[in-house]
Amino acid sequence: EVYLEERLGELDLRSDSDVPYVPPPTDSTPEILKRALSGLSARWKNWWIRGILTLAMISGFFLIIYLGSFMLMLLVLSIQVKCYHEIITIGYRVYHSYDLPWFRSLSWYFLLCVNYFFYGETVADYFATFVQRREQLQFLIRYHRFISFALYLIGFCMFVLSLVKKHYRLQFYMFAWTHVTLLITVTQSHLVIQNLFEGMIWFLVPISSVICNDITAYIFGFFFGRTPLIKLSPKKTWEGFIGGFFSTVVFGFIFSYFLAQHQYFVCPEEYNSETNRFVTECEPSELFQMKKYSLPPLLQAVLGWEAVNMYPFQMHSIALSTFASLIGPFGGFFASGFKRAFKIKDFADTIPGHGGIMDRFDCQYLMATFVHVYITSFIRGPNPSKLLKQLLVLQPEQQLNVYKALKSHLIEKGILQPSLRG
Repeated sequence: EVYLEERLGELDLRSDSDVPYVPPPTDSTPEILKRALSGLSARWKNWWIRGILTLAMISGFFLIIYLGSFMLMLLVLSIQVKCYHEIITIGYRVYHSYDLPWFRSLSWYFLLCVNYFFYGETVADYFATFVQRREQLQFLIRYHRFISFALYLIGFCMFVLSLVKKHYRLQFYMFAWTHVTLLITVTQSHLVIQNLFEGMIWFLVPISSVICNDITAYIFGFFFGRTPLIKLSPKKTWEGFIGGFFSTVVFGFIFSYFLAQHQYFVCPEEYNSETNRFVTECEPSELFQMKKYSLPPLLQAVLGWEAVNMYPFQMHSIALSTFASLIGPFGGFFASGFKRAFKIKDFADTIPGHGGIMDRFDCQYLMATFVHVYITSFIRGPNPSKLLKQLLVLQPEQQLNVYKALKSHLIEKGILQPSLRG
């Protein structure tokens, strides 16, 4: 019996050793662009294609910003699904060649389960008053985590039932592939939406900084690049990396100045259950109120100014821009290593000259995690509005106990008089 197990193990190793080649995506450049740029060299043709499509994407992004936060959330969800599809498709090409069941179906099922969990948590946190008015939703929110876990267990059991002899190791590889892909795409996109609820400026500045760094690093590298930066991405140069860094910090500082002047961008997103709309009206916090800062003696001598007026958020924008330009690119290097492992140039051919959606957002996911950690570590304090929503969900007896405890605390602090009737 032991010998039989050893033989099966050898067969398992031998069956998984030859992972098939993944064919590269085809060129999806529109014919009209191909004809218009046919007289250019390949280098300049790629420059123009990337430039035109970049301007088109930026224009579309500004249009969605104008349409409001809900459309931005839908955009994030759409990008998440497309990125997940591109990564899973690579795995499916490998997996399908062995004629093994259920990989793609289970992958999409797990995507639905994880999105149900994360977006359910968001609904419970930010739409409490809306949920309170609907009994059906109250049940789903009350048992949300149990339902999410039960749904995941169904997928887990289905995976176990799909296991096929001689291919166990490959199947567990693909199971891990699915879960890592979920971690990269769904978890990070959830953090992007969490950042958006803190105020649109926490969404726009980080994303724009990554876009700016990507564009300026490409421009500096294209015209001045001579020194290779990293072997994983041969086209990346030190000149582009350094030029992108300084350009991004300057851009983030200036862009933050303009955004910080408008409530629409700085106020936290809150759902108004009476109007069924998101509202962005508030008294801007100290981060978005102009302050006077004294300059160091060296800068005073150079600029001739003793002090400058600026928003405190602009100082935070320097930290965000620095991460976007120095650490953010490592998300791209990670993706380059992944693509090299499967001998492909791009994740897909969705955007001509750029590759797939994942090729454009590989750095954004890393940035989303940093911004969320940055906000929770250095910015976020107690949220009275969120706390009030949680109190309104409590039972009347619980609300009364909270009231009595709060009243006693305020009396002890001397804020209320003991004779005050409540």
